[in-house]
Amino acid sequence: MSRPERERQMLDVAEEVFGERGFRAASMEEIAERCGVSKPMLYEYFGSKDGLLQACMARSKAELFEATQRAMADGADAEDVLWRGMVAYFEFIDGHAPTFALLMRQPVDTPPAAAEAVEDTRRQQSALIAGGIRIFAPEAPEATVLAYTEIIIGGCERLALWRTGRPEVTAQDAARHMTDFCRQGLAPYMPR
Repeated sequence: MSRPERERQMLDVAEEVFGERGFRAASMEEIAERCGVSKPMLYEYFGSKDGLLQACMARSKAELFEATQRAMADGADAEDVLWRGMVAYFEFIDGHAPTFALLMRQPVDTPPAAAEAVEDTRRQQSALIAGGIRIFAPEAPEATVLAYTEIIIGGCERLALWRTGRPEVTAQDAARHMTDFCRQGLAPYMPR
């Protein structure tokens, strides 16, 4: 297995174990065993359990940005851009549900760097969301764009967390709720 393939495998397994057990209870030994590698190899790649979690989060941040940006780029009009971005976000969260739930429900279980990584991901998505709002509601003042950006980030996180116990609520259902919410809230700033 090449180094990048091995690293991807270790990150996949680590994310799985962190999601199942929580950060503190997860062990490098179990992660190494599930990967079929030695514990020293994990340390060679990531330096520590904190480093492994940070690598998982960095990868997720990059993948989330890529998924939402790619989806939004395919939008036919402003509402379609918003819709596609929301679907991509909720589908991404579905693919990382245990780790997402861990980070949102048990932030005290993770090292301080994890909280900073979550906030860094929020900042990354803020730029993408604000750009979408400027297209969707071009008459919105900058303060409104920034306020709605924060509202959308918080709303998406809470809606995604609420969905973790409700498998019948699909990514498309969640995206529709958020799109409807945005349409109603931003209606005064949308072209007539």
